[in-house]
Amino acid sequence: MVKKIKTSQLKPGMYIHDLNCSWLEHPFFGRSLAIKSAVMVEKIVRFGIREVYIDTAKGIDVDEAPSGEEAGEAKTKHAAETNASAEQTAHEGSDEIGFKTVERAYLCTEIRKARKIREHAMETVRKVMKDIKAGNGVKKEAVEDTVDDIIVSVLRNQDALTSLSMLRSADEYLFNHSISVCVLMVAFGKSLGFDPSLLKEVGVGALLHDIGTMKVSPEILTKKSTLTDDEFEQIKSHVVNTRDILLSTEGIGEESIAMAYQHHERLDGSGYPNGLKGDEISYIAQALAIVDVYDALTTKRCYRRKIAPTKALELIYERGGTEFNRELVQKFIKCIGIYPVGSLVRLASGLLCIVINHNEDEMLHPIVRAIYNTKTDRCITIPYDIDLSEEPESEEQDRIVSYEVQDDWQVTAERYL
Repeated sequence: MVKKIKTSQLKPGMYIHDLNCSWLEHPFFGRSLAIKSAVMVEKIVRFGIREVYIDTAKGIDVDEAPSGEEAGEAKTKHAAETNASAEQTAHEGSDEIGFKTVERAYLCTEIRKARKIREHAMETVRKVMKDIKAGNGVKKEAVEDTVDDIIVSVLRNQDALTSLSMLRSADEYLFNHSISVCVLMVAFGKSLGFDPSLLKEVGVGALLHDIGTMKVSPEILTKKSTLTDDEFEQIKSHVVNTRDILLSTEGIGEESIAMAYQHHERLDGSGYPNGLKGDEISYIAQALAIVDVYDALTTKRCYRRKIAPTKALELIYERGGTEFNRELVQKFIKCIGIYPVGSLVRLASGLLCIVINHNEDEMLHPIVRAIYNTKTDRCITIPYDIDLSEEPESEEQDRIVSYEVQDDWQVTAERYL
């Protein structure tokens, strides 16, 4: 029997027949699922879902909940209202604001949700690292819960979480790096066509790929001067530490372990810990190597400024065929764009713009949002969008001339997305 209950009544052992909300408003792959833990209940409540439909034939019952026709009628009414709302939005989008504007509105909505997911992920990674440092094991359920959130957000709109990855300082590098690599790797895996089960395994491996650094001296990890040979050997030991930790954690998949253990190997044999070459390196580890280096280069560290995404991609591209898998490098660039969403760029016209979307067929001509005019030294009161791929071809055609550092202009991209 299907019954409608409040989420405050949910508990492990129940089976949700329908989450009673739009697919944009919940953090799961489908609308039906078994409640296996209190963590799942907490996740549902955290996403603002107030009522759901349960199937008492598949799980625990709630006596006082409305049943039978009452639940069916309520569900039918809800579906009708949802469809009417969707039709109205589609009509308004086609007649007044257009498909692209609706698409960007979805990005704004997802960014708000992505912000919560990232905050929750930071808490998870901090706890995992703290546990490892204290000599305890990895709480796999908490890690998988975080990875599930990240996957669903990326599947809805990968630009939301990836754009937030650009907004961080040198503080808490390891935590931020773990999350950003996970987000980028899930987005990359999605573009490579990985199925949901593999995508989850990839997400877990990416989130935990550097946990072995907790066994390395903090003084070495934060050292600003050149490392000695012995110190560098200790740094390199983190991948072995990571493998050992993951092997001792029940339920961690082989792909998760292999990708974490091999992500510093290089196609030409110049990597570590085993100097593997070519196909001796796991395909997913080859992909993770690209993502790991890209995120490290584009992140501010205590001992250096971050590198522009365009320059980082150029450096990685130049090593395609030697250190990195050339085909995977090209696919990664296509996945995130030469100018990732959230980048600040300057146009030939003098406009400062935030990249809000990229055109896969024209990587050098993304869709941007104009926010400042450097020639008049004035903010643009009402920011407007420019699709650079649709600009007429002429000598006066506006184009990107440089990538700009947001801190230099005191600009926060998130405000304009």
